[in-house]
Amino acid sequence: MDNHKFRRLYYEVLDYNPTNEDITRFFRRFKQMLDARHLTLQGITTDGSPLYPEPIAEVFGEIRHQSCQFHIITEITKDILKVVTQVRRQLKHKKVKCLRGRPSDKKAKQIAQENKGIQNKIAKLFEHRHLFVKHAVSLKEKKILRHITQGFDQLRTLRAIMDEVYCLFDRRCRMATALGKLAKLRRRIRRFAKLRDTLKKLWSANLEKALTFLDDSLLPATSNAVERANRRHRKMQKSIYRVRTRDHISQRIAVDMQRDEYSVGLKKTISTLHWSRSGEKRKAG
Repeated sequence: MDNHKFRRLYYEVLDYNPTNEDITRFFRRFKQMLDARHLTLQGITTDGSPLYPEPIAEVFGEIRHQSCQFHIITEITKDILKVVTQVRRQLKHKKVKCLRGRPSDKKAKQIAQENKGIQNKIAKLFEHRHLFVKHAVSLKEKKILRHITQGFDQLRTLRAIMDEVYCLFDRRCRMATALGKLAKLRRRIRRFAKLRDTLKKLWSANLEKALTFLDDSLLPATSNAVERANRRHRKMQKSIYRVRTRDHISQRIAVDMQRDEYSVGLKKTISTLHWSRSGEKRKAG
């Protein structure tokens, strides 16, 4: 799909999980279409699947290969939210089991009060868990983070790491600068054994590929064009029962491509008709 104009260029529907041979065959057919039109592929954006690197290098040679920024950040945010969940579970285990009913003596009241404080802490961490991975945090949200992370330096470190991850994808810097920031971030995380085991995605080769777009203004940072089309067809499969087989999905994609082909001329025709009708109304008036 053309990620700038959001138009499909070529497609193939499979009823099984694709392999490297399927991807290679698909790219070779697409390259034949480009050669017939005397076009050259300058760059490609894919998700983090391991199926793409070898076929791309085999068919297209050395071209810019961008891993989708959205997929990379999603994987990192999942790991960070897992750490927040682990902290909540640790707090839950700190609660002391009490007898049923109202606490009678002073010690039972103290234990009940401590359990209530721990439960409030767990509830706040769950309610505001999105603040640990949110891109832009307001001053009010920063105060909430400082309040709910009192006594949890690990969580404050996680929020700082997430800020540094977002800084890697800043369009104002070059790839070399971003790689320098990434190397510094990796050295920092190595000092924390638990964080190093949790945030393994920061050592993934796909993270470095996701920074390729910084040196090429025309290379899209995400594969949203393809993902948007896939979401549209998945939603269609839920509401239209017959659009589930391989043949019907292929036919529906072909109809969409035909509609996209004639959409430019159709828009011009519609605008011309509106313009002529408005002129006739002015004359009549």
